[in-house]
Amino acid sequence: MAMRVLGMILAGGQGSRLYPLTAKRAKPAVPFGARYRIIDFVLNNFLNSGIYGIYVLTQFKAQSLTEHVQRHWRFGGFLEDAFILLVPAQMYRYEELGPVWYRGTADAIYQNLHLINNHKPENVAIFGGDHIFKMNIAHMVEYHNDHKADLTIAAYPVPIEQASRFGVLQVDDQWRMVGFQEKPKNPTPIPGRPDMALVSMGNYIFRTEALVEKLEHDAKDPNSSHDFGKDVIPRALQEGYRIQVYDFKRNPIPGQQGPNTYWRDVGTISAYFEASMDLIQVTPEFDLFNPEWPLRAANFNSPPAKFVHEAGARTGQAFNSLIAGGCIISGGTIRESVVFRRCRINSYALVERSVLFDEVEVGRYCKIRNAIVDKNVKIPPHTEIGYDLEADRARGFTVTPEGIVVVPKSYTF
Repeated sequence: MAMRVLGMILAGGQGSRLYPLTAKRAKPAVPFGARYRIIDFVLNNFLNSGIYGIYVLTQFKAQSLTEHVQRHWRFGGFLEDAFILLVPAQMYRYEELGPVWYRGTADAIYQNLHLINNHKPENVAIFGGDHIFKMNIAHMVEYHNDHKADLTIAAYPVPIEQASRFGVLQVDDQWRMVGFQEKPKNPTPIPGRPDMALVSMGNYIFRTEALVEKLEHDAKDPNSSHDFGKDVIPRALQEGYRIQVYDFKRNPIPGQQGPNTYWRDVGTISAYFEASMDLIQVTPEFDLFNPEWPLRAANFNSPPAKFVHEAGARTGQAFNSLIAGGCIISGGTIRESVVFRRCRINSYALVERSVLFDEVEVGRYCKIRNAIVDKNVKIPPHTEIGYDLEADRARGFTVTPEGIVVVPKSYTF
C-alpha cells in the first residue's frame, strides 16, 4: 500500500559558518539544549506529526551524525512504513552522472529517487536538518492537499524592514506563490499585512509526481546549480505549477500557549549562542517542557545531576540554567548557562552565560563567561575565559565580533 507522506531530511550541510563546532561533525550533529543534537528537532517534528517513514540524507563529516541516529532513533520492526534510515552520498547514479556527490539540495533528492519510487507516497516532505523549531507537519500536509498544490513552501513572516536580508516569497490573496525576490531593497508585503513579508524556511511538501518531473528536468540542465530555491522552484513557477505558501506562524502545536513563532537558523556561532540563551528564560519562547509535544533525545544512562558543598563562596549552585544528567556541581556556581552531560564544576569556579558540551571539567577558581566549550575539555584551575579576548585569541580560540569565545573539542591547555 502506498504511504501518504514520505519524509526526507537534508542533513549533509557543511556548516562552515558554525566552525569550529563543525570541525569534526556535520551541522545537524552539533549538540544543542543540554541533551539534544540539532537534527533531533526536525525528527521529533516528523514523529509528533505522525510521519514515521523518514530518510536522513548525509554527506559532510557524517560519522557523529550517523552514530547518533543509529543508536538513538531506532524503531520500526515489522512495520514497513515506519523507519528512520540514513542515506549517505554514494554516487547511486554514477552511470548517469559520473563521479559526483550531492551537488545541491535538489540533486540530493534526485540521486535518491529510487527510494521514493520504492514507497510510492502521495507526497514527499523535504525538510532541512539544521534549524531549531517545532512544526506540526501534518497541518501543513492538510493545507497542501486542501489546495491541491503541486508544491507547498513553509514561510516565516518577518517585519518588512528585516526582509531585505532574505529571499522573499510573493503571494496573492489566496497565498498562492506568484513571484520571488532575492534580497530585495523594497520587499513585497503579505496581502492584507503591509508591515510583514514572507521568507522561505526551506521546508517543502511536494506532490510526488510533480517532484519527480521537476527533478528529472533539472538533472538534465547543464546550467543548473541543482538547488530547490535557486533553480527548481523558480522554474516550476514559470511553468505554471501550483505552488502554495504556508504560514508557519499559523501552525498549531498541541499544548502550546500562544502562536508558534520560534524558528531559528543556528548557522553561525552568534545565532547558536543566542538560541541557547533563549532556552534559559523563565518563560522561553521555545519550550522544551511541553508533554503534548515531546522532544525525544539520546537516552544515555547517566546518573542524576549532583550539587555538593554549602559553605559561603564554596556552594554548589545553579541559577537560570539547564543542567544535564551526570553533572557534578562541586562547590562552583553556574548562572544563565547550558551544561551538557557529565560536566564537573569545581569549587569556587564561576560559569556565566556559557554553553558547556559533554564531559567538560572546570577547575577550581576558574571564571568563564560568554563562551562555548566543546566536549572533552579539562580547564585548569584559575583559568579565565571570556575576560581577556586577546588572551583567548592567543590560545587559538575562536572569538566572534560579539565577544563569544569558542574552545574547540578536546582542546589541551
